[in-house]
Amino acid sequence: MGDSFTEGLWDVHPDDEDHCRGWADLLAKNLSQRRIAAGQEPLSYANLAIRGRLIRPIISEQLPAALEMKPDLVSLIGGGNDILRPAADVDLIARNLEAAVVRIRRTGADVLLSTGVDAAESPLVGMTRGRVGIFNSHLWSIARRHGAYVLDQWGMKSLKDWRMWAPDRIHLTTDGHRRVAQGALVALGQVPDDAAWDDPLTPLPPVPRIEWARENAQWLREHVYPWAARRLRRQSSGDSRTAKYPELKPIA
Repeated sequence: MGDSFTEGLWDVHPDDEDHCRGWADLLAKNLSQRRIAAGQEPLSYANLAIRGRLIRPIISEQLPAALEMKPDLVSLIGGGNDILRPAADVDLIARNLEAAVVRIRRTGADVLLSTGVDAAESPLVGMTRGRVGIFNSHLWSIARRHGAYVLDQWGMKSLKDWRMWAPDRIHLTTDGHRRVAQGALVALGQVPDDAAWDDPLTPLPPVPRIEWARENAQWLREHVYPWAARRLRRQSSGDSRTAKYPELKPIA
């Protein structure tokens, strides 16, 4: 369940350029392979996430569908689109999230949550750092109260490197999704496939200020302006879109 993060934006599927993959798909494939190796049935997986979704639509639209599948594990990651809005009520976002966690846990299913990323070095997005920090505090408390697992993106050193981020500076690259999938394994108490999954990349030389300013201007023109225009029109990038995997399917 979730938004563009779980839908997998910017991680192009190797077999279909029009289809995104993402960390959740990679995690499901990995868990399924481990089940098969242990002599169990393949894992069945659905991905209900749709880009642009706020926390309340995630809960009202995706949660009922998820619970109908009688899942063993639900990843519920949302709130990032809410927090990007200047008037976001972080306490209300957390209350809505906790109510959803309670509903899932009552069924006996496990829940995987995720902190927000530390965007201290990001222009504009970094302005939300305080709200993300408060949200993360709520999230850890929710996880403690209800026995949920937490993917700690805030603590991932590798995600502080711009090479982990797509040109829009909000979504992960393919390598970023791969590392987050490994982090999710760790969050679930599993041994990662790559011991160096969160090791930082080799540092690059400093970018000249004029080049950085030019890149910022391009980012504002190509990504921030269209996003702001959609907000003014009360439109979302996910309008008219449906979930990519709305039904449980076994992963061979």
